[in-house]
Amino acid sequence: MTPITGIIITLDEAENIADCIASLRPVCDEVIVVDSGSRDDTVAIAESLGATVIHQPYLGDGPQKAFAVPRARHDWILALDADERLDEDAVAAIRSLALDDPDKAYRFNRRNFAGHHWIKAAGFYPDPVTRLYNRTTSGYLPKKAHSSVQAPATVDTGSHIRHFTYRDLSHWITRIDQLSSRDAWAMKERGKGPSPWRPTLHAASAMIRKLILKGGLLQGTDGMTVAITTAFHAYMKYAKLNELHENERANASSDHA
Repeated sequence: MTPITGIIITLDEAENIADCIASLRPVCDEVIVVDSGSRDDTVAIAESLGATVIHQPYLGDGPQKAFAVPRARHDWILALDADERLDEDAVAAIRSLALDDPDKAYRFNRRNFAGHHWIKAAGFYPDPVTRLYNRTTSGYLPKKAHSSVQAPATVDTGSHIRHFTYRDLSHWITRIDQLSSRDAWAMKERGKGPSPWRPTLHAASAMIRKLILKGGLLQGTDGMTVAITTAFHAYMKYAKLNELHENERANASSDHA
C-alpha cells in the first residue's frame, strides 16, 4: 500500500483526539497533529499514541491544515478534523486505491451526528469533502474559514467519514457561538467591512436555502433544526463582524483621545 501521512489540527480536543488517530492508523503510517495551544491533555494523548505534534498558533482553517504538509514524510496526505473518524468503508476504499496518479484527489461523504443521532436533513448528507490528496499537485486553499482541497481532478470514493459534530443540542449552540466568532475573525482578516444589512440578509437566505431548496420543510424536526441553526450561525457571524469593526473604531478613538 502506498504510504500516507495523516494530518489533524487541534485545539483542546482531548475527548476526540485518541479516536481520530486510531481511525487513521489502518491506512496511515505517520500521523501529524498541528496544535494551536491546547490547555487540556490533547498534546499528551497524541504523543502517547505515537503522533508527531507540531505547535503552531492558529493561522486560519486552510493555512493551519497546510502547515504540516511540508513536514510530512509522504506525498499522499489524508486530512481529518479531530471530531472526524474514517468509517470502515473508507478504510477499505483507501486500501483499494492504487494512488498512482498524483493529479487525483479523493472525496468522501460525511455522516454528521448530534450525539448518537445521524442528521441527514436539509443538506447535512451526503456532505461531500475531499480529504485524500497528493501534495505535489493539490492542497488546501489559503482560506481562513471553511477551506477545501483544490486538486486537478477529484474522485468520489462513495465511502464515509463520521463527523461527531455536536455532543447534543446544547453543544450545537455552543459551537455556533465558537465558529461564528472564528468566521467573523476570518472575514475581517481578509478585509470584509461591516454592514447593517448583512446579518439579516444572510440569515434569511440560509433559512430559505435549507427549508426550501434543501427540502428541510418536509423533513420534520431535523429539517427545521438545521434551518434554524444555519440561519442563526449566518446571522451571528455577520453581526460579530460588525462588532469587531465597532470595537476597532472605539479602540482607535480611545487611543487618540
